[in-house]
Amino acid sequence: MPDSMAEMLRQDMQCEGLLECLHGLKDLDRECFETVANSDEALTVDEIADRVERERSTAYRSIQRLLQTGLIGKEQINYDQGGYYHVYYPTDPDEVADDMQRLLNDWYAQIGTLIQEFRSKYADEVEPPSAVEN
Repeated sequence: MPDSMAEMLRQDMQCEGLLECLHGLKDLDRECFETVANSDEALTVDEIADRVERERSTAYRSIQRLLQTGLIGKEQINYDQGGYYHVYYPTDPDEVADDMQRLLNDWYAQIGTLIQEFRSKYADEVEPPSAVEN
């Protein structure tokens, strides 16, 4: 991860990098998201764990982070003889993009406020150097 915003802007970013940047996801989270998003059908935790080659509990933690961020959804499937299991599917990309846009707008507004605070705080404390007379 870059140390500064300037470094981040110089990098060749991919759209998947937004998931990590805006939602604080880890590499495994992104990998699980891509697995769910690229599947033609909803997947169980076991199926996701198999595809990302991780233990079920490790994949489950990533799935929980993805659910919390709204990147994936969950549906309960009931067995005829009792019991149930869950399957996971990707959230509509337009909904995810709209959510990312809202996050970015909120961040931009907060940064704008901080910049204005910086300007106000230091405007009176720093005087430009006076011109040297000949």
